[in-house]
Amino acid sequence: MNTENRHFNSDFLPLVTPPQRNGNSDTYCFAFKQRELLLVNENGDLRLPSLEETEDMGINILRKQYLGELKDVSCFSMELDSSNDADKIVTSVIGTTTGNAVGTATFVGLRELPGILEEPLAALAGKAVHIMEWDRNTIFCGRCGSVTSLKENERAKECPECGFLAFPKISPAIIVLIEKEDQILLARSPNFKPGLYSNIAGFVEPGESIEQAVVREVMEEVGISVKNIRYFGSQPWPYPDSLMIGFTAEFLAGEIKVDGVEIEEARWFRKEEIPFVPRNTSISGWLIKYFINRH
Repeated sequence: MNTENRHFNSDFLPLVTPPQRNGNSDTYCFAFKQRELLLVNENGDLRLPSLEETEDMGINILRKQYLGELKDVSCFSMELDSSNDADKIVTSVIGTTTGNAVGTATFVGLRELPGILEEPLAALAGKAVHIMEWDRNTIFCGRCGSVTSLKENERAKECPECGFLAFPKISPAIIVLIEKEDQILLARSPNFKPGLYSNIAGFVEPGESIEQAVVREVMEEVGISVKNIRYFGSQPWPYPDSLMIGFTAEFLAGEIKVDGVEIEEARWFRKEEIPFVPRNTSISGWLIKYFINRH
């Protein structure tokens, strides 16, 4: 099992009820318009706003969720109105309740956050958008249609009419490094940026193990069979609500034959031939780096 680049944020304590504190306590606010995060631009540096700063901007706040504590700083997720008014407001000067100007603000996509925010905060942004979207998608009970309410002491929505509980959805998906001697199999999705290649990945189907999902996805997408499947690591992947579970595997038999839907091109690469691939902030990048380091 690989441990390199495994990010575990031991400083974050997930909670559903904020601790009792005075009004001057520090906060982080992960406020989203659609799936873009609101950041304050202060003298050229982007940072998260506090809860107070966000509430003072005048943007319509649709929903708010408490996430937990990061080194005694309370963290919140927030869904903002996605109308054009939000864009107009954040381009103006942001002021605190004391009237002091602290900068302007902008919206940044989740994939752009590594390198902008510190790793613990960039990782928490994924949790925040996941909880924000769960909150939005469970306003009404999926069984009877009644309005739900937050359940006390548990991250769940409860229906007052039928008692149905809606927990945050997590969709397991596999991603696999496939090796054949000194070569790695990399593939292109039609949705990738030009020149980008990555590993084979796909969602786990009901009734199958994650190892069975590896075998099935590889066969479906590139037409080959694999052996010696081993666990590598995992990464929360909020696009929109996945948990990526990484594996390594060895080529067993077959000729590459792409499905033409999920995959438009796939081929074997030696270390020196590896093209444009995902960054090392993703589990796909970790897997490819693992291959490079071993060869």
